[in-house]
Amino acid sequence: MRAELDDCGVLVRQTVEPTTSGLGRFISGHFSHIRGRALACLVAADRYEHVEHDIEPWLRAGETVITDRYLASTLVMQQLDGVPLKFLLDLNAHVLMPDLAVILTADPALIAERIAARGPHNRFHFDPTAPGREVVLYEEAAQTLEVAGVKILVVNTGEATPTEVAAAIVDAVPDSSVASAVSTPPTTSQGL
Repeated sequence: MRAELDDCGVLVRQTVEPTTSGLGRFISGHFSHIRGRALACLVAADRYEHVEHDIEPWLRAGETVITDRYLASTLVMQQLDGVPLKFLLDLNAHVLMPDLAVILTADPALIAERIAARGPHNRFHFDPTAPGREVVLYEEAAQTLEVAGVKILVVNTGEATPTEVAAAIVDAVPDSSVASAVSTPPTTSQGL
């Protein structure tokens, strides 16, 4: 997707959360034993720092920022960890809202199959019920963010190739001149 945006002359910065900063590295390194509200607070602190020091300056410079995992991920992962939604919303009440939140989904059985094939990346991947709960929580996160005025794109990755997923995302980018330059119409079988 970044390549498609680059081809259109869009200045793109790609980031990830937890970030690669000191706090983000700490979170990644201690994710297996820091849980619940403590982890949610650390993730939020990393996000606030990320927004202040990276995202907002890049946006002011006219760049498009793509962040792998952001608020929707918090609303899912921290709830999987037992943190109440209200606590998460209050904790993240002052973060910069995205112009577009992309939620990639699939059938829970396919998600479980993909985790088994590549190996677990975090402690949630060892829970056989997590893929089903995650799908439901992402549906709820999409509704929550939509109520907050965020444009939502849900893409079923079980029904589209990676190229089609990227095209759907680029097509949803708020700048319509970018979208029309790289858009490929989905076929009816993709359900995008």
